[in-house]
Amino acid sequence: MTPLDADALQAACTEAGGGWRVEVWPELPSTSDALKARAAREDAVGRIIFAESQTAGRGRRANRWASAPGQDLLFSLALRPPVEMALWPRVTTAAALAVCEAVEETLPLQPQIKWPNDIYLAGKKVAGLLTEVVHGVGGALVILGIGINGNGLELPEGLVALATSLRRECPEPIRSRGLDRTEIAVALLRHLMAARERLEAGFPAVMEAVRRRAWLMGQQVRLLHEGREMWGRVIDLDAEGQLVLMTAGGQRLALSSAEQVRAVEG
Repeated sequence: MTPLDADALQAACTEAGGGWRVEVWPELPSTSDALKARAAREDAVGRIIFAESQTAGRGRRANRWASAPGQDLLFSLALRPPVEMALWPRVTTAAALAVCEAVEETLPLQPQIKWPNDIYLAGKKVAGLLTEVVHGVGGALVILGIGINGNGLELPEGLVALATSLRRECPEPIRSRGLDRTEIAVALLRHLMAARERLEAGFPAVMEAVRRRAWLMGQQVRLLHEGREMWGRVIDLDAEGQLVLMTAGGQRLALSSAEQVRAVEG
């Protein structure tokens, strides 16, 4: 295992400006929880915490995030988005796009975004994002957690059909030699810094790029929205980031969130 180069990560953030400060820890229960604790005692905006291993990482709805020590990219950052608070959910979308662009820049892969917060390769989950609003010292802020399956070739039994890693999807000789996690992390940080500027410039341009990478586009899906199960075909992601669904009954719905979304046959 080659550890992450903390100096290279900090240099990337310093070059981007904005006063970002990077920490790399050997192990944490959760990088997002570490930032929450930091926010409770000081202004944590601008902090980025990486962990080589997480013992209690989680995704949406408190699902556990499985990760192998020293193989993946596990980090969280604290920010105050440059848009009104009602629009803070857009951070997840802009960050998902940043993850895709960083992977495209560093590897011969074409990741896709599974609305609202997962990244897919070859029809399987390779990364997840979790955005949480926290009220800490200095006011409200967003903690954005990102977990990417990186260098692992072996997956836990039961996940092989559902998940993958960047390395598993790479061609030879990259697959055999493994990935430079620091190189990918540097690209991730650069694109995440640029995502903030994109939010300031306007969301429609972000959505145009997201739409080109939308994994669910045109697919039949089953989803759970506010406790209600729905079936239909995804026909668009609109300029506000909503999933546009044509239901089996012919009703057109625009959804800003869903507890669960699954593609189905048919």
